[in-house]
Amino acid sequence: MEDRLTVPSRRRPGAALAALVVILCITAAWWALALWPAASATPGWIIRFRSVCFGAEANGLPDAVGWALLLGEPAGMIGILLVLWGGAVRRDLRWVAAHRVWRLVAAILVILALAAFSVLVVRVVRVWISSRADYTDTGSVVHRVNRNLPPLQLVDQDGRALVPADLRGRTTLVTFLFGHCTSVCPLTVQELQAARRESGRRDVHIMVITLDPWRDTPERLPSLVAHWGLSPQDRALSGNVADVEQALDSLGVARSRNTVTGDMDHITAVLLLDPDGKIAWRVEGSARRVAGLLARSP
Repeated sequence: MEDRLTVPSRRRPGAALAALVVILCITAAWWALALWPAASATPGWIIRFRSVCFGAEANGLPDAVGWALLLGEPAGMIGILLVLWGGAVRRDLRWVAAHRVWRLVAAILVILALAAFSVLVVRVVRVWISSRADYTDTGSVVHRVNRNLPPLQLVDQDGRALVPADLRGRTTLVTFLFGHCTSVCPLTVQELQAARRESGRRDVHIMVITLDPWRDTPERLPSLVAHWGLSPQDRALSGNVADVEQALDSLGVARSRNTVTGDMDHITAVLLLDPDGKIAWRVEGSARRVAGLLARSP
């Protein structure tokens, strides 16, 4: 009996070790999807996935529930495995430790896992440090972003396509509205116009991207510009449904359509683009803090 406990079995590892490997692979994929650094061209489905599964916030990190899922999922599955097959797992690991080649393979995998984990830790720490510049005011939250604006395939009220050069050399405020909205959307435009006046920044442009490309078609944009009271230098943007949806996803704009009224339920968000065309700040909630940001922006 003593020999059976101390001498590794000659049989190869079985289902227990395979199950442990599968759990670790699933965990690695889960963490990579949730935390791997996102570039400006990150596919929209990844942004939606992070928002739905992990409650990803504006800074790209999970919310409290998302962190609980990321930590609890592997712990729970490994715990269940140990309860059901604890002895088999230990025997299989002793077998791996007793064979030089498999020890080397395991060591390489551990090193790779630690390297990837280090990258994720650095990413989280950097975002956390950057987020310390965020602040909350009554009705609004302001986030420091410093991210490139992703490519947007949109057209304005004059039928002109939006190109990156249009956003360089000036500060631009970007918000997301829809034409059938009669409450929050007009108020958001008024707040942005007031912020422009209060900051004395008449050079600032306002850019509105529709949340409802099904009804706010490019042909309807001139009437929306008049309805919202936008200035001549401001732009309302739309396009075909797929392009608008991709633009909204890439900018992390959460929204859903009310199947009864057809209206859009959405967050109120404003992006401040610096003269290089990069997203410098993101304001969620009331746009009243925008005037202060404009005063601090070049």
